[in-house]
Amino acid sequence: MIDLFPITAPLLFRFDPETAHGLTIKALKTGLVPAPRGRDEPSLRSRVWGLDFTNPVGLAAGFDKNAEVVDAMLRLGFGFVEPGSVTPRPQPGNPRPRLFRLVEQGAVINRMGFNNQGLDAFAERLERRRDNPRRAAGIVGANLGKNKDTVDAADDYVIGARRLAPLADYLVVNVSSPNTPGLRALQGRAPLRELLGRVLDARAACKLARNPPLLLKIAPDLTAEDKADIAAVALESGIDGLIVSNTTIARPAEIPEPLRAEAGGLSGRPLFGPSTAVLKEIYGLTGGKLPLVGAGGIASGADAYAKIRAGASLVQFYSAMVYGGPALVHRIRDELAGLLRRDGFESVAEAVGADHR
Repeated sequence: MIDLFPITAPLLFRFDPETAHGLTIKALKTGLVPAPRGRDEPSLRSRVWGLDFTNPVGLAAGFDKNAEVVDAMLRLGFGFVEPGSVTPRPQPGNPRPRLFRLVEQGAVINRMGFNNQGLDAFAERLERRRDNPRRAAGIVGANLGKNKDTVDAADDYVIGARRLAPLADYLVVNVSSPNTPGLRALQGRAPLRELLGRVLDARAACKLARNPPLLLKIAPDLTAEDKADIAAVALESGIDGLIVSNTTIARPAEIPEPLRAEAGGLSGRPLFGPSTAVLKEIYGLTGGKLPLVGAGGIASGADAYAKIRAGASLVQFYSAMVYGGPALVHRIRDELAGLLRRDGFESVAEAVGADHR
């Protein structure tokens, strides 16, 4: 793959982060980003939820909020992509500025607030893609959110599930963004049980030949009781997996003072340790019975491998691309394959949860 990022990065970094991201999406839509996929090592092939992943490295939600560049990102080398979060109605999100680079820390703070074009535009793009014989191979999820002014949150997730269950390979209930007031309260045992039950019923009502797996995305900022409750509800509800984790509201010591006071979720390198610790704990609490997706702070194959050994069947990243560019996915795949080979694992599945043995 020709890596043009070292050339384009200085230009992109002249713009504010949100403008730079918008320019990146436009470039991907017009095909200006070279995207030879390269070869996936056989050891990276994974089967999770009955779905075949050519590699376990995915694009996390937040990059492609409106499902505009799904195929472009798959062609870059991701094994799966997760557009969204999408809400039933379009909404502008929080006032700008709402996205901040922390270059020295390899981190990002965002308080976007589920800005997106709404469910109709999102679904129409996935419908067009479904009918396009030239679409890229790969797994495509859909990350569901709620509108800021919706009183009954479950209604929005039900609407999203009904519309997107026939179009997405898997669905994600996102109740862990810190940028929508009251959203994280839905992670409590009682509201979570009710919410997941209603979304599962909505999925069943679609009467599809194959139900898309339903995942729950959780926060890293959880008490021991929170984590135990989430694990218990996840197991009893019948959902198919968990994504661990979303951004954090914590501000580690390395975050510089001018940015410590900025509201929003912190992602990138400082999130790696805390999110991996939560992942390992959730794997233990669920007894390895639910496939987990490890997210938070991944910037190398070693990071991805650590998540897998902690209990992740799949991994996701996004923030590291701000600093490493699109070629980063190739490096992570290659490094991960090398680490599996070094430790004698013939597949990702063999390495899942290795640190618990």
